[in-house]
Amino acid sequence: MKLYIAEKPSLARAVVDALPKPHRKAEGCIYVGNGDVVSWCIGHLLTQVDPEAYDPAYKKWQFEHLPIIPQEWKLKSNPKTSKQLTILKKLIKQADHLVHVGDPDREGQLLVDEVIHFSGVKGAKLKQVERCLISDLTTNAVKRSLQALRSNQEFIALSTSALARTRADWLYGLNLTRVYTLQAQKSGYRGVISVGRVQTPLLGLVARRDLQIEEFVSKPFYEVLAHLQTNNSPNNELFTAKWKPSEACEKYQDEEGRVVVKGLAENVATRITNQPALVTAYTAKNKKQIAPLPYNLSALQIAAAKRYHYSAQQVLDICQNLYEKEKLITYPRSDSRYLPRNHHSQASSVFKAIHNNQKSLQQVVDNANLSIKGRAWNDSKVDAHHAIIPTDKHKSLSNLDKTAQNIYDLIAKQYLCQFYPDYEYAECIAEIEINKGVFIAKAKSKLRDGWKVIFDLNEKDTFLPVLKVGQALFCNQGEVIEKNTQPPAYFTDATLLAAMSNIARYVKDSELKSILKETDGLGTEATRAGIIELLFKRSFLQREGKVIKATETGRKLIASLPEMLTLPDMTAQWEMQLNGICEKTQSYQHFMQPLQTQLQGIIDKAIADGPQALTNLPSSANPFKKTRRKRTTAKRAYKKKAS
Repeated sequence: MKLYIAEKPSLARAVVDALPKPHRKAEGCIYVGNGDVVSWCIGHLLTQVDPEAYDPAYKKWQFEHLPIIPQEWKLKSNPKTSKQLTILKKLIKQADHLVHVGDPDREGQLLVDEVIHFSGVKGAKLKQVERCLISDLTTNAVKRSLQALRSNQEFIALSTSALARTRADWLYGLNLTRVYTLQAQKSGYRGVISVGRVQTPLLGLVARRDLQIEEFVSKPFYEVLAHLQTNNSPNNELFTAKWKPSEACEKYQDEEGRVVVKGLAENVATRITNQPALVTAYTAKNKKQIAPLPYNLSALQIAAAKRYHYSAQQVLDICQNLYEKEKLITYPRSDSRYLPRNHHSQASSVFKAIHNNQKSLQQVVDNANLSIKGRAWNDSKVDAHHAIIPTDKHKSLSNLDKTAQNIYDLIAKQYLCQFYPDYEYAECIAEIEINKGVFIAKAKSKLRDGWKVIFDLNEKDTFLPVLKVGQALFCNQGEVIEKNTQPPAYFTDATLLAAMSNIARYVKDSELKSILKETDGLGTEATRAGIIELLFKRSFLQREGKVIKATETGRKLIASLPEMLTLPDMTAQWEMQLNGICEKTQSYQHFMQPLQTQLQGIIDKAIADGPQALTNLPSSANPFKKTRRKRTTAKRAYKKKAS
């Protein structure tokens, strides 16, 4: 008997629909026509045991116990789903062959692997476990996945990476939450100082941005425009060029290269007024811009936040419904923006589904060119999962709410633009010399809409006269434009997600910043929305209209903690190392051992520093409710830590 172990009931139902009939329901599983069985997890059936399971003394929070580092890690069943775990263990023992059908990501791999190992599977049976990767819950797509099973051994590194991340987060969150809570309580604080290796640096990003804005002092800076005319044209065409300060002007500029001395700008404007000018360089090129790649989860969340002001969690929830219940999109928790090459052959059926489902996109579908096969189809950039795209399921969107329709529309447009030609435009750049000063004039005009026609982008064309090197011009007037420096903007849902996705921009350590990959980020595609929401629930973040700010409690918490815990440097390095485990360039032990040494150092310093660093926390601003029914919240708070 072959047993298919799905990550969740909805995934199990999709597998059953693709297997032979008749189907017979039983407790916790479904038997199919050929004698095989499909069963399921219900999320995480197993969790890390509480510290007191390693030593009863750990139930009481005390400095002398820290750091708590298990010598042999233990898991326990989730009380709410223990019945399903018992059913699975029995089926696993009876089965001759196992098929792992977890979600196609790091967490999904570990979730089912843990159940298999917890059930005592070893030897040849363990080596023969197969992996089924399902990114599309429509029946035809699931059938294709069932015909393309791979050895689960191929995904050991992915599972190990997830295991390392889970254990590291447990060690970090539990130990640091305990040590800083104990110190804060000495200062009279009655809450829990929740510390997480992702949530704390994320809060730090927001708190520091808020402080930057409050302390910002606007300063004037100056630009010089040259108002020019051609001498050899019947109409004496007019245009403007902007001054490019020379190296000699550096001492009059700020770090952004802006001129901050008004007298210098006024002197330049005076010197070029009513003066001859000469074209010293001129380029006119036709350029192309290829279509943006299909979405991964973060890119979709950012797009939805910009266009519709949806929160990250809202987008994830909508996507999960469109994937699991409606089966209208592929697996949403993807970090990939590429598609397998063989998926291109399925485009016509996806086109038909979009044409049927979204009436407003029918013309876009009709004008698409199926023969176009661009950079999105790249097998080398696709492993466990691919970009989020529509499925070939036909279902009118009229029964869905407007938010779901909007998300489907974003996903469909991003997919369809892969079948449109490049956007083409003409770009002209002229370099002009006026009284030994250099001025630059630029123009850009559309030649072909290409894929941009899908998005109704209203870009204004700009023009220059036809110029050539050596051509004489005349500057009628020099004009000084006074502007003011602007503070950085408050974070929004879109910009906070973008910051998490490209954390290298915010890393302080220059050496680490230089080696971080573009794909490294703060948290993962699957966890980012939850981490942001957690900070809201704990009253560390708040919304003011469209912007996100740190609360007073959140700001004081960041001010109280050691700087290294509030910066993204360490967690960015973690993510890079975890990716290294996935790619088999780093081992589990080489990740965990230095982490434990570092943890010991942080705890020793926290104890040595004493409680004085935490005296400014508002004792009345405990984000955890102190009701009679929740007296044990402080003792259980570390379980709720953000990864």
